[in-house]
Amino acid sequence: MVPRQTACRIVNRRARSRGCNRIPALEGIADRSAGPDVRYEMREAVKLAFIATIQLLPPRQRAVLLLQDVLGWSASETAHLLNSSTAAVNSALQRARATLEERLPAPPPCVSTMTSAEERVLLERYIRAWETTDVEVFTALLHEDAVMSMPPWRQWYRGRDGITTFFSFTGRSGGHAPFRLLPTAANGQTAFAFYSRWQSPEWTFHSIQAIQFNRRTIGRMTSFVMPALASVFGLPAVLPAAG
Repeated sequence: MVPRQTACRIVNRRARSRGCNRIPALEGIADRSAGPDVRYEMREAVKLAFIATIQLLPPRQRAVLLLQDVLGWSASETAHLLNSSTAAVNSALQRARATLEERLPAPPPCVSTMTSAEERVLLERYIRAWETTDVEVFTALLHEDAVMSMPPWRQWYRGRDGITTFFSFTGRSGGHAPFRLLPTAANGQTAFAFYSRWQSPEWTFHSIQAIQFNRRTIGRMTSFVMPALASVFGLPAVLPAAG
């Protein structure tokens, strides 16, 4: 078994020897409102969801995936470097790809069929549902096959019932709710910054949630629960006191 730190050193060292730039992590995921400030690398950076998902892979699968699918190594090269067999690394690669296929946000099955005004009303209701922990309103906004995931956490929910159960759980006494939501954008998608008073009297940054529509409903919610994203998106770590 290749330790995680060893795998990372292997990838970084061989990437440099082949003249590759380091693989971007959190750079370029936030959509800035000022067009001229948006860099070309934003379109080319590795998706945040990919970065979050590979962190869930076992060390050997992660090393094989990065060596073969990112750096373009052959199975025999990878096997030699990892002191393994070609069959073993091919098996590890298949399992890693299967995890990515399951976990990565897929393109929405249907595009939004709403007008801009209708979409704005839906999002206003969505914000209110989260900020007031209104289970009934929240449930009504979801597509029946909606998906919710929270990388790098392992929680993953499919279907209105499962997501509603989770939503209700956050609103329990001692839960993360209520939240305050600030509109933003991530990788070209509608998104919100979530702030919580779960462990503090102040509204502290909790996550970035990207939204995808399915016709006239919410089809997918991907929440990136990473405190470092506040600075990436140019957002405050703590919301200023009202008034």
